[in-house]
Amino acid sequence: MPKEKTSIDYVMEKASGPHFSGLRSPTATATSTAFSDANAPRQPFVIGVSGGTASGKTTVCDMIIQQLHDHRVVLVNQDSFYRGLTTEELKRVHEYNFDHPDAFDTEQLLDCIEKLKDGQSVQVPIYDFKRHQRSSNSFRQVNASDVIILEGILVFHDQCVRNLMNMKIFVDTDADVRLARRIRRDTVERGRDVSSVLEQYAKFVKPAFDGFVLPSKKYADVIIPRGGENHVAIDLIVQHLRTKLGQHDLCKIYPNAYVIQSTFKIRGMHTLIRDQEISKHDFVFYSDRLIRLVPSVLYIVHKTCFVSVKSSVYTGVDFCKKLCGVSIVRSGESMENALRACCKGIKIGKILIHRDGDNGKHLIYEKLPKDISERHVLLLDPVLATGNSANHAIELLIQKGVPESHIIFLNLISAPEGIHCVCKRFPSLKIVTSEIDVALNGEFRVIPGMVEFGDRYFGTDD
Repeated sequence: MPKEKTSIDYVMEKASGPHFSGLRSPTATATSTAFSDANAPRQPFVIGVSGGTASGKTTVCDMIIQQLHDHRVVLVNQDSFYRGLTTEELKRVHEYNFDHPDAFDTEQLLDCIEKLKDGQSVQVPIYDFKRHQRSSNSFRQVNASDVIILEGILVFHDQCVRNLMNMKIFVDTDADVRLARRIRRDTVERGRDVSSVLEQYAKFVKPAFDGFVLPSKKYADVIIPRGGENHVAIDLIVQHLRTKLGQHDLCKIYPNAYVIQSTFKIRGMHTLIRDQEISKHDFVFYSDRLIRLVPSVLYIVHKTCFVSVKSSVYTGVDFCKKLCGVSIVRSGESMENALRACCKGIKIGKILIHRDGDNGKHLIYEKLPKDISERHVLLLDPVLATGNSANHAIELLIQKGVPESHIIFLNLISAPEGIHCVCKRFPSLKIVTSEIDVALNGEFRVIPGMVEFGDRYFGTDD
């Protein structure tokens, strides 16, 4: 007699499937393919790294690249975009200021980064520091990547270049240390003597740092003292980048969409509730566990507060006191108990919307707290498919005086079409989900989805 499968058996067998939070399935249906054409292209994450000469910018970039080994990362140096010197300038090269913004071909640099952001490959010029000329017949091929790091002393100087960056890092190193490093670099790598290096530093490098580089420090999002020696700062930056890179593409398009960070525990529970062979008891049990995780993001409606601890003060957070749940009947009612467990005594209203295929927008019943206009509303529905019913419920709440920014839509799974539909129409509303699925099928069902959630939860399925 075969052994009866346990819940753990199901997780071990099915958790290796293609679907995962924030990832697209490799096998796309005609519906998902048609929809993906309307999606905005995946945008790479652009990091600008600036700082004084020999401050350790390249070291910082190398350390970030090494730690982001599971992502495609490319490095673009501003030095590659030096303008080639004319014959007259070469005759007086010792008087040429290589640290002035005019020494760079900023337009070409801007064009290069814009093309990389659009997913195009580019040819980056190669500059010869001994001849002060670009190579005429060789380039460095740079392909589109997940992360683009733009490094140089003046990458923050031009506003158009700055606007292309998602993160700006300034490497701050003591001036004496930078001078010692520059002497060693220019004499060894660029064939110069110490006297010319010192003369150039005093005449051009330091004045340019004071006039152009140091003022651009104010644009930095992160300042790293001591450069590559500051492992703590670099680790924090890499951790932040990994979080950003792990976001679903739709969360990058719509900052008001939140996906709970996936873990093997969450993925395992999703595997169980999506399995049609699971018992009703287990479906309800694991659905309830997942649902309890969704309201945990109530940090969205918190404020800073201070409490006394004997003779000192603790800085903490205080969640909004006026919360209200509103379930879209009937699937949304499955989320009420979990919400009550997280928020004791919370008021809960109900909205019933008749759905006839994908065009059902007819309101049947609503019962809401009288003071709902004064509350933050947690709208409850476990599945966001087309978004039509959700939009109708949101419109009703707004008509009742609830500010759009005070509505948080909580669900377990969302279809990309539904997120597009709701987020475009209500950009101030927030959506919180635990997974974004592949697409909708021809019957406007989420795929892979979990069949009809309400029937499975309340035991009225076949």
